Amino acid sequence: MNPNRYSLRALAQLLGYPAEDLREHLPALMDAIDAEAAIPAARRAELRALANELTRLDPYEIEARYVETFDRGRNTSLHLFEHVHGDSRDRGPAMIDLVQTYEKAGLQLGPEELPDHLGVVLEFASTQPPKVAQDFLGEVAHILTTVFSALLKRGSPYAAVIAAVLELAGQKVQAVAIQAEETMDESWAEPVVFDGCSTRGQARPGDPQPIHIVRHTSSQGVAP
Repeated sequence: MNPNRYSLRALAQLLGYPAEDLREHLPALMDAIDAEAAIPAARRAELRALANELTRLDPYEIEARYVETFDRGRNTSLHLFEHVHGDSRDRGPAMIDLVQTYEKAGLQLGPEELPDHLGVVLEFASTQPPKVAQDFLGEVAHILTTVFSALLKRGSPYAAVIAAVLELAGQKVQAVAIQAEETMDESWAEPVVFDGCSTRGQARPGDPQPIHIVRHTSSQGVAP
């Protein structure tokens, strides 16, 4: 049995959508983390500050902030395969393999749960022996470090949750340089109709339009 199981499960809950039922259980989650004391005291203080903020602020504000933080950028995505496979076809087989790993351990996912979500990964790790759980989380430590660094750069209090996961995995918590990503507006922007683009072999409106004259010869050999 994993001695850190309640801390792992509490961290998984903290990464969930901050709906009313989660906010109501925040004191119990923090008590569970403090009782196990598996996470360093300084980090636990940061987690409690996050919990207090989620309790104190307007519900609509914290829900909007959650969506902005985790659903509008790849660097902070909680879906781990998003960082590895993106939208490629490799993501599907990887998902299936992960589901099979969970099923072998007796963990059944709900219909709306995706296996690569960090919350689900932590729930699974909480059911495993300490060494297995630590190795399992260690395999995604490089992804967690990216997420932590991106959250830290944004000044998000959720960075403390990812840092705590890294610490439970026996990993060093340190920020690394992350590659800038395009905004959601840029990635979803529609091309301007008839705007032209020189990189596509077409000049923009107002630019000189090159004229190419090609001599045409009919199939019957009659000159134009």
